[in-house]
Amino acid sequence: MRRFARRHPIWTAILALIAAVLLWLIFAIWPKGLSDAIGSKKIFLNALFNGITLGGLYFLVASGFTLIFGLMRNVNLAHGTLYLFGGYVGFYTASLTGSWLLAFPVTFIVVGFCGIVLQFLVFRRMEGQDLRQTLVTIGLSIVFADLMLWAFGGDFYNINPPEWLSGPLKTFLVTGVKRDGTLIFLKYPMVRLVIFAAAVVLGVAMWLALNRTRIGMMIRAGVDDRDMLSATGTRIQVIFVGVFAFGAGLAGIAGVVGGTFQSIAPGEDTRFLLASLVVVIVGGMGSIPGAALGALLIGLAEQFGSVYFPTYAVVLTFLIMVLVLAFRPQGLMGKA
Repeated sequence: MRRFARRHPIWTAILALIAAVLLWLIFAIWPKGLSDAIGSKKIFLNALFNGITLGGLYFLVASGFTLIFGLMRNVNLAHGTLYLFGGYVGFYTASLTGSWLLAFPVTFIVVGFCGIVLQFLVFRRMEGQDLRQTLVTIGLSIVFADLMLWAFGGDFYNINPPEWLSGPLKTFLVTGVKRDGTLIFLKYPMVRLVIFAAAVVLGVAMWLALNRTRIGMMIRAGVDDRDMLSATGTRIQVIFVGVFAFGAGLAGIAGVVGGTFQSIAPGEDTRFLLASLVVVIVGGMGSIPGAALGALLIGLAEQFGSVYFPTYAVVLTFLIMVLVLAFRPQGLMGKA
């Protein structure tokens, strides 16, 4: 941080000013003129929290994608299909067992196994052939989307959280003041906050595993120089299969989270595949912190865009990607 401040004093001052304004908007009681100009503080805070929690969902999807695509260099454009399939598996697991929590490990195992099958049947035969991987996985995603439409229909599926996570949680953020002087506090769905906290814990654990453990060292070494690592006696294919299964399992878990946040329906696979691509491009290929930062930026852009610029919400998301590609093509957290 100090090195960045010394190299870029103007950008540091701008970022500090933006942070100060944002903190004031979050914690201060808004004057009437500001509320009349941009809407109530409650709408602003809901958009902020929705953007942050949506960013957590995007991170769950994109973290698996950045492991497979950004780290292992496997172009898996069927990643959105794994997300959608995970949502369906989670819905039926929760419906049949009555346990929302059980849906997560079951979905992780089932979708992770699908990832192993993909790695064995597709990617192992096409290592280093990006174009073939792209075309084959696009074809697979179309076929599997039709199969899921045939099997599950075109209905919307919602996964209900347990009662202890249902309902709003009263926060300490003030959204207004009543006539008698009583403060009005923001209430926000508890399940979204809990899932976002879980996404943060998972992200930190993944970063530590990749950067502070022996298995993480072997994964990174295998990506940089596979032949040299194989010469040491390491079974690199076993490691890569495990990473692919883990990334696919994360996509499945994200499907359960998406079904809880919003809904599962045909077309969600394409939406979240596109979101994953944008997040990886903005954050940087193979970077877990970059995936987190990119997911947060895209989630906030979508939510604030839908509230304050509904006509240009999609344009705002791609504008971020264009600016990153123009000024930092390796991504915000990517290596130069």
